[in-house]
Order: sequence, then structure tokens, then C-alpha cells
Amino acid sequence: MAAVAPEPAHRHPNLGKPPIDMTAGFPAAAAILRRDKAAIAADAIEAVLATDPEFRTRFSQAGLRRLLLDAEALIDRLAASVASNDPRSMAEFAEWIGPIFRRREVSLWDVAAVCDGIRGAAASRLADDEANAMAGAIDGAATVLRKNGRLGGDGHKRNALLKWLYRGV
Repeated sequence: MAAVAPEPAHRHPNLGKPPIDMTAGFPAAAAILRRDKAAIAADAIEAVLATDPEFRTRFSQAGLRRLLLDAEALIDRLAASVASNDPRSMAEFAEWIGPIFRRREVSLWDVAAVCDGIRGAAASRLADDEANAMAGAIDGAATVLRKNGRLGGDGHKRNALLKWLYRGV
């Protein structure tokens, strides 16, 4: 007898399923994230600037302000993911925003670094179970961003030798 495939975790209404329950996870933690999103985003950008000295040279002041707003959007999606306890929604969001950042010539590795900064800035505001749910969602998003950052067209610095070897291809 063949094993029955598990039912997919997504609950899209067009498939005849009820929508994702936004109270199934940690709605109180999501409210904290939404309330403090400006402070968390600022702390995340500061953490990235502290860990990567070249980060400031890649972005102007306007670029850093735009990244700050992008970090707030990431925190909004993270709050929805924590509220529903569904880390997949954050990974899907990371997949969707890739072309936008490519168009703006922002490396997806830099966006993944901002996600890691959000993890550090928001962890102190949440309880252990809530922080674990948040970390799972951020891990999923950072994995997608780093994988897609390896594709051609991303704005990260290339290996000089490989660039020289493949200049004519």
C-alpha cells in the first residue's frame, strides 16, 4: 500500500480551504513586532552597519533610509508569519521581493543581512517560543535570499578572477 502524501500546509481559499488562521501562532508577539517595527528596523540596520564596514559605502544616505523602510516591510510580513506560526509565508515574501531589489541594484545578500539584524533586534522583545517562531521564519527568508543572490544579475561584488576569465562569454 502506497503512503498517502501529506496535505499541503498552504490554506489558500481558491483551493476550497479556509484562509490561514492569524491567531494560530503568537498574535501577541506579532502585535509587539508591529508596534516596535520602526525601532527594530533601526536597530537591525545599525547591527548590519556594525558587522559589515563596507555596507555604508555601498549605500548613500537615501539608500539607507530606503533600506530602513524595506526593513519595516519585512517586519510587517514577519509579524504575519509569527501570528500564524507559518514560516513559509516569510520565505514566499522573500521570493517575491527579489526582482524588486535587483531592479534597485541592491544585493539580496544585503537584504539577508538585514533579516539577520532583525532577528537580533527583535529577539529581546519576545519570549522563547515566540523568538523560535520568528527565527524559523527569518531562517526561511534568509535561505531564499541567499540562494537567489547567487543568480546572475544580483548586485553583489563578483570574484575578480572569475570576472576576468568569463569576460568574453
